Amino acid sequence: MLRREFLAVRNRLTADDVREAAAALSERALELPELARARTVAAYVSVGSEPGTPALLDALRARGVHVLLPALLPDNDLDWGAYAGEGSLTRIQHGGKMALFEPAGERLGPDAVTAADVVLLPGLAVDARGMRLGRGGGSYDRVLARLERAGAHPALVVLLYNYEVVQHVPEEAHDRPVHAVVTPSGVRRFRADS
Repeated sequence: MLRREFLAVRNRLTADDVREAAAALSERALELPELARARTVAAYVSVGSEPGTPALLDALRARGVHVLLPALLPDNDLDWGAYAGEGSLTRIQHGGKMALFEPAGERLGPDAVTAADVVLLPGLAVDARGMRLGRGGGSYDRVLARLERAGAHPALVVLLYNYEVVQHVPEEAHDRPVHAVVTPSGVRRFRADS
């Protein structure tokens, strides 16, 4: 129910709204000390009215950052590939799900994400505790569990619109809080131990 409400608001955004928010989001994100220090960043390519990532991906790549992008596997887990510019993406239609832009090159395996200094997460909302509401497919729950099993501790950052930072989202036992949320108007940090 809650997911549908957030998606409905996103679906009312105009192309201009999405473009302006993406430019501001990229600017705010690039100010993060975690991204300034990062050598490897796991990110994603925004689709539709999601908070836009293309400008951010290109800016990170221009800084010499190794950017990993996900490729959806049949079981909803994520494999990873390197981002080498807009031309390195291919549009993949996944059954009844939305079409995604994925890296066209070599697959690096699901464990490649464990080398990331920062993981940029998609989401629909985040609450005052840093709990993230995803789309419900479980792909990023698997990524977070994989990081935990590997003893990897990258900065977890969710990219959202301003109004998607809310007081409370439902959580499940496996959910983990993110360290920060970046919106077009700024950055909000959460305690990592909460």
